[in-house]
Amino acid sequence: MTRTRLYQRGFTMVAAIFLLVILAALGAFMLTFSSTQHLTSAQDIQGSRAYWAARAGLEWAISSVKTNSACPVAPSPFIVEGFSLAVSCASQVYDEDGASKTIYRITSVAKSGGDVGSLGYIERSVSVTVEL
Repeated sequence: MTRTRLYQRGFTMVAAIFLLVILAALGAFMLTFSSTQHLTSAQDIQGSRAYWAARAGLEWAISSVKTNSACPVAPSPFIVEGFSLAVSCASQVYDEDGASKTIYRITSVAKSGGDVGSLGYIERSVSVTVEL
């Protein structure tokens, strides 16, 4: 009876090591999954901030068009809340029942985070058409 006990004692050690390896792998997976969720959440917040920065550029351009009745020229480093803005405007004049009307097509693009394809790259674009 003592001989069989000596042979069975090694199995408990193998089972314990196997269980530790499985639990370590599960912990590593949960850590990776958690950090991915945090990164996705941060990118979602940055995307929302980029949208509102682009919207701010659009509102600035609309105000300039209404004030000056001409396409505005955006300042060269146009930065809002850490996002660089590119505001473009195109106008077209047409005749409506003898009255001259001008249509302005304004686009505002907010970017942040380096080059396209990099991990932190965020870009949002907003467009509007205004008739005066």
